[in-house]
Amino acid sequence: MSLGSFFKSLLVGSSGTGQVKPSEPVTYKGLSIEAAPINEDGKYRTAGFISGEVDGEVKRIQFIRADQNADLQSAIDHSISKAQQIIDEQGVSLLNKTHL
Repeated sequence: MSLGSFFKSLLVGSSGTGQVKPSEPVTYKGLSIEAAPINEDGKYRTAGFISGEVDGEVKRIQFIRADQNADLQSAIDHSISKAQQIIDEQGVSLLNKTHL
């Protein structure tokens, strides 16, 4: 860790970057969406989890996109919207992948 990074972490705390606690699940077309934007120095990257049951087994997959928002609520809303788009495009088969 550089000296600058050390002092920055003291000033902004450990919450300056990292994944936000996932939101309450939203059900969409039989799958569950949890928005979990990633805080990157005050901007929030679109990210979250999509989960559902496949052959009796619950599978959960993470998605991360390049889109960023200035505030957390916009990032949560955008993450849910992006997950819905992913589900519309790929359907339940997306749960058979290792990552999106």
